[in-house]
Amino acid sequence: MNIGEFDYDLPPDLIAQAPAESRDGSRLLVLERANGQVEDRTFADLPRLLRAGDCVVVNDSRVIPARVLAEDDAGRPVELLFVQPLNDSAWRALVRPGRRCRPGAHLRASGVRLRVMAADPDGTRVIARENGTISALLETHGLPPLPPYIARHAKPTPEDWERYQTVYAATPGSVAAPTAGLHFTTAMLEALRAAGIEIHTVTLHVGPATFRPVTASTVEAHRIPGERATLSEATAQAVERARGMGRRVVAVGTTTVRVLESAAAATGRVRPLDGTAELTIRPGHRFRVVDTLLTNFHLPRSSLLLLVAAFAGRERILDAYRHAVAERYRFYSYGDAMLIV
Repeated sequence: MNIGEFDYDLPPDLIAQAPAESRDGSRLLVLERANGQVEDRTFADLPRLLRAGDCVVVNDSRVIPARVLAEDDAGRPVELLFVQPLNDSAWRALVRPGRRCRPGAHLRASGVRLRVMAADPDGTRVIARENGTISALLETHGLPPLPPYIARHAKPTPEDWERYQTVYAATPGSVAAPTAGLHFTTAMLEALRAAGIEIHTVTLHVGPATFRPVTASTVEAHRIPGERATLSEATAQAVERARGMGRRVVAVGTTTVRVLESAAAATGRVRPLDGTAELTIRPGHRFRVVDTLLTNFHLPRSSLLLLVAAFAGRERILDAYRHAVAERYRFYSYGDAMLIV
């Protein structure tokens, strides 16, 4: 299947540049997998759209301030996105522009000296700090890693520090937000629990693999590198209890789907996971765990669009996206949400 079959037209003005006034104030498009019917709702309706007994699973990874603005020895600007620790003083990073970050180059970030140690085949660089740790650099000089389609991504506002993070974020490690969870408020989580809906957590640290463009010409050739993930014994047992009783497993976000489906054995039994979520989910995947998916709207030709198309069907997803465009839903990280049931 050609990757071009997962394209769609999106007016640029529908790309959300700021979050909704309130987290649960976004719109919610409900898509029925069985028949393709869509319904326009708001996210505040979610407690009425879920059922008592539903097992909701969220990704509790916390976004780190991974973006650092630096300059080279000539004083020219360089943007760094630290994506993976190698040791205390060296991380892999995405860089822009790459020509200023050749191996051996020296950089400065607010007086901190950095050196480009190596260039990996995928274009990332190994960046080392001459004195101190990279984590300390991020804590003192790092910025929220807003995606580049948000015009102010290099100059986040104070609001971004709060809103580009879920209210239940706990374990630091992501370089992009698990955006489906951005819509939840503490009050809504309490309302869901009061309605008899279980909420459990997994952790997947979102890395560049999640948001890199698909470079393969065919869907079948596309592979996503593994991402650090944890699924506890308690969550595995809760999911297995729900499935054994015929209750729905509701995944909040594509990252949660990847953890749950990666942790499922060939028989479908969910086991604890402490390591890496390796599964690439694309059309043709047989879902063993997830019954319902809450997600945002995704980029054309992206691995995340392939995942939701695998879950609901390519034509139904693209039809739903066309409906969302016609109804002027807001797209991408700070945009509206979709519930696929």
